[in-house]
Amino acid sequence: MEPLYRQICARFRSAIADGLLAPGDRIPSARALANEMGLARGTIETAYSTLVAEGYFEPRGQAGTFVAPGLSPQVPVPAATRSSVYAPELNIRPVSMLPFQMGLPALDAFPRKIWARLGARCVRATQNTEMIYPPAHGLQTLRTAIATYLQVARGITCSPSQVFVTSGYRNTLELIIYALLKAGDRVWVENPGYPPTRLLLQHAHLAATPVPVDGEGLDVAHGIRTASRARAAVVTPAHQCPLCVSLSLPRRLALLDWASRTKAWIIEDDYDGEYRYVSRPLPALKSLDRDGRVLYAGTFSKVLFPAIRLAYLVVPETQIEQFERISQIFSAGGPVLTQAIVTAFVTEGHFARHIQRMRKLYAERREAAARGLEKALGTRMRVDPQPGGMHLVLRLQGHGSDRSLAERIRNHGMFVQALSDWSIAERAESALLLGFTNIDSESAAEKLGKRILKLI
Repeated sequence: MEPLYRQICARFRSAIADGLLAPGDRIPSARALANEMGLARGTIETAYSTLVAEGYFEPRGQAGTFVAPGLSPQVPVPAATRSSVYAPELNIRPVSMLPFQMGLPALDAFPRKIWARLGARCVRATQNTEMIYPPAHGLQTLRTAIATYLQVARGITCSPSQVFVTSGYRNTLELIIYALLKAGDRVWVENPGYPPTRLLLQHAHLAATPVPVDGEGLDVAHGIRTASRARAAVVTPAHQCPLCVSLSLPRRLALLDWASRTKAWIIEDDYDGEYRYVSRPLPALKSLDRDGRVLYAGTFSKVLFPAIRLAYLVVPETQIEQFERISQIFSAGGPVLTQAIVTAFVTEGHFARHIQRMRKLYAERREAAARGLEKALGTRMRVDPQPGGMHLVLRLQGHGSDRSLAERIRNHGMFVQALSDWSIAERAESALLLGFTNIDSESAAEKLGKRILKLI
């Protein structure tokens, strides 16, 4: 067996090589590490002496021991930034911030000073009772604030007890699956549609049934013809994801009628329903629900910032007890401090004002991005006219596979996505999906468009 001091040396070398310890980082004292590992202090000192002799460590007297500043470790490239591997169904949310990346709000326009002030105030006001385990259903004050906001802004009448705070859309969908569905059930999904929805349904052993989308949104009649006995439908009626069309009123009513007749559930994903640029935001589908068949899913990730990991679900009154049981089992509860800050942000009016500012900003940035790209690309691509949303749909004019073009563009540092990767059909529409919220000018969009032009 290799001596303990050599094992310790190997661990430190690996930590430095992997970038976990950077040049100049301070190393724990020999005494502290010996106490932590339950070893003799002499064993640790022998390991430290060896690493000093090899040039990995640098002793600085009473200041302590540090990783030698001259080292240049070869840190592996994180999987999210490797351009040679791309799995669209797994990499919808890359840990990066690249041009055209979807799902990111305008982070440069977030009111950080207000957020910091509210955060500091909430930290100072934290009581011992707020430092225990968080409530599984969400902070009561936040549930109340969400219910109030939805009634005013989205036309949804609900009580705080119908609101369940979750850790994101995926967690929301998991709770719905556990509460209302069972293995083998058929579920309508939009085609094209959000890939993680299909993956979550498949992993739950549910049959995701694709229903085509056209200029009026989900083709409800097609869904009824092909899978009339489906147990649920997942829809994005405000701005269909990813085509950004709105579900027409006749189809909204037809969808509600189908759900009422067959006792099916409608899962309304309203991820960017606030962002409509041609008129006022449309009322939520849930606002038309008279039979308690719609579950409304909203999120703070797209209107505040993704790292917040807070979303919410509004359930029918008849399902409150069922969701209370399920959330007690499957929900860990979000951090109380974060929920308290969001509550203050909403109740003090900052949330509504932020959305109003972003609606105006996004309308301007969408127009600027479209103009800049059209200047650079000319007749090679066409930008779809869209009533709202947070990304552009660029139609390709005879350039072959959108997948191969999207991959080439990603290889050059711009995170676009191929529409065909969001489709289930074998012969899918060809287009590129580009987020515009962090493109701050027409000239910036034109420069990026010229980079794309070179790759066509």
